[in-house]
Amino acid sequence: MSLKEKLRADMTAAMKARDELRTATLRMVITAITNEEVAGKSARELSDDDVLKVVAREAKKRREAAEAFDGGGRPELAERERAEGEVLDAYLPAQLSDGELADLVRAAIDSSGASGPQSMGQVMKVVQPQVAGRAEGGRIAAEVRKQLGG
Repeated sequence: MSLKEKLRADMTAAMKARDELRTATLRMVITAITNEEVAGKSARELSDDDVLKVVAREAKKRREAAEAFDGGGRPELAERERAEGEVLDAYLPAQLSDGELADLVRAAIDSSGASGPQSMGQVMKVVQPQVAGRAEGGRIAAEVRKQLGG
């Protein structure tokens, strides 16, 4: 069963269970996947990796919206965004701990022979494929910057 099929099956189950939050969240992410499939010059079927990227992007939007609502004094809306993010997080691979990320970055710096902040791009090219959705780009960049002394 593909990830997209699992999302659809889970949405159907949530509808039957009358779970409004889960239903709305899954409907939203399935719509985002469909929009991604028809975007561009020709329609295409997304692979599980592509679907995972869409789910991760939607989860990130929820986190950013929750922060914005908190900053704007709207805690009830922030709580809803966080709850939607938790539903989406169940479909994402487990996130790397800070220690695991630091180890990956250290190994990438050693293998690329990078030194100093100017070689951040080299290190990012090595680390990004290894992390593949298990940590956000900003978090990775911050760790690389910290270890390169930038």
